[in-house]
Amino acid sequence: MELVKTKIFRGDRVIWIVLLLLSVLSLLIVYSSTAALAYRQMAGNTWYYLIRQVFFLGAGFGVMVMMVNVFPVKVYSILSNFLVYLSILLLMITVALKFAGMGEGSGRTLNLGIISFQPAELAKISLIMYVAKILGKNQKTKQQLKRAFLKAIVHTVVVCGLIFISDFSTSALLFGTVMTMLFIGRIPIKFLLLVFVVGVAIIATLYFTADKFPNAPARIHTIKGRIDRFAFGDPNSEKGITQADYAKLAIYQGGLIGKGPGHSDVSNYMAAAYNDFIFAIIVEEYGLIIGALVILLYLIFFFRSVVVVRRATRTFPAFLVTGLTLVLVYQAIINIGVSSGILPVTGQPLPWVSLGGTSLIFTSIAFGCILSVSYQNQVNKEIQKPPVQVNMPDEDVEMAK
Repeated sequence: MELVKTKIFRGDRVIWIVLLLLSVLSLLIVYSSTAALAYRQMAGNTWYYLIRQVFFLGAGFGVMVMMVNVFPVKVYSILSNFLVYLSILLLMITVALKFAGMGEGSGRTLNLGIISFQPAELAKISLIMYVAKILGKNQKTKQQLKRAFLKAIVHTVVVCGLIFISDFSTSALLFGTVMTMLFIGRIPIKFLLLVFVVGVAIIATLYFTADKFPNAPARIHTIKGRIDRFAFGDPNSEKGITQADYAKLAIYQGGLIGKGPGHSDVSNYMAAAYNDFIFAIIVEEYGLIIGALVILLYLIFFFRSVVVVRRATRTFPAFLVTGLTLVLVYQAIINIGVSSGILPVTGQPLPWVSLGGTSLIFTSIAFGCILSVSYQNQVNKEIQKPPVQVNMPDEDVEMAK
């Protein structure tokens, strides 16, 4: 029986298959890239991170199944306002704790005692839901489109500005996603160009004035440093000790067919082999052929999501799938680009493959929304089908009379 026709795995079967294949790859590569780390930090228990990944992937599948089978798509529209303001509140708390010296690590994580997570992950989904709702309700007139632009851009600037303080790459990723949504949502180009010019001006100002203000927030100097290292080269590269160098070495050693499962050497020296640079380890162990297949899986997901959008009968679900698909695909492109040395080093994991905790749950929520819309499309199609007419022989018609 096909996945979409069962009572559990409803929605687009191709997306379900893509997620299943990515899950298998995730377990294989996470185990091989974390075995040495687990041995050092978990008293020799090399299975620790694999078991952890199995748990969160399983929980993610559970979340998607529940969303597809329990929650109608209109619930996400209803909750979008609440979620976006909750995200802003949590981001403000995280920023306050960061400046008070009470935040965890880089100041991106909020510890609630029972659970700790990055509010930026919630903000990505909630802001996309909110923008999808605004665009869906304001498509009829130029005045409505202008109103939608103003509402969307104000909330985007607030959310992305708060994220920017501790995580530039996620802020830029989310901002780029929203701008693409606005373009697809028929917002006038002149408005989008104005935002683009202002954004470039702000980044340029921060870049060229960072050295003149040594006491400026550390994140500004971090951004300038990453741009300089990408544009002019990293001095540490002469010693071959940067994470980007290790990633390039992994891809070079992998070649076409790879060194074999569990035979990665580079992962023993990379601090983020199981996360930000996991694509490089995939190529090292399984080769460029499997690496190309990974890219193909994300492309298949993208085109299946396009089909879901085209089949949507209402504007909100269409914009929702558009935004969530873009943020996931953009994130994959960034991770692969960083691992390949095409893009500056950032902190974006490979969706549904990199080692994760609560971030995997938020990713599953994004996939769950997309699958929910695809299932709703199927239901709407069944409802709109005309009743089947059976042509009866003339003698049967006479008898029926």
